[in-house]
Amino acid sequence: MTVLRLISPDDAPELAALLRASREHLAPWDPIRPENYFTVQGQRDEIRVALQGHAQGTRAPFVILDDDGAIAGRLNLNTIVRGAFESASLGYWVAADRVGRGLATRAVSAAVEHGFQRLQLHRLEAGTLLHNEASQRVLRKNGFTEFGLAPGYLKIQGQWQDHRLFQLLAPR
Repeated sequence: MTVLRLISPDDAPELAALLRASREHLAPWDPIRPENYFTVQGQRDEIRVALQGHAQGTRAPFVILDDDGAIAGRLNLNTIVRGAFESASLGYWVAADRVGRGLATRAVSAAVEHGFQRLQLHRLEAGTLLHNEASQRVLRKNGFTEFGLAPGYLKIQGQWQDHRLFQLLAPR
């Protein structure tokens, strides 16, 4: 079953509802978001920017689909860089009521396939907060290996926080 599909402007209402329902669950892992982010219009704006990046070849923005076809979260390949680097950064989230069912693991697997086969990338990278063991397990299940620690890497919940860095190289 398909677990990822390209995001669409029509996804804004469903994503806004999921984000509002999962706000408390996602808060420890996210930057501080403006209130508008949790609205349909805020999601339309996010999707517009994501699709502009897709058209420019710098992003691959997806929704994660549950077994019933409903949206269960988001996954992005961001900062796609070509040339000598051929790399992208992976990020994702799954709605609070859908965690622990393997959706993130399957979505990351599909993103790896997309990144290496369709986009012909050489490397995928992902960062997790030091205590985000669930995301670290998802990455390790998909073959990612830890390669470093980035002090003050991202501003999460208003504070610059350290992250573990993971990477996966395309098969030779």
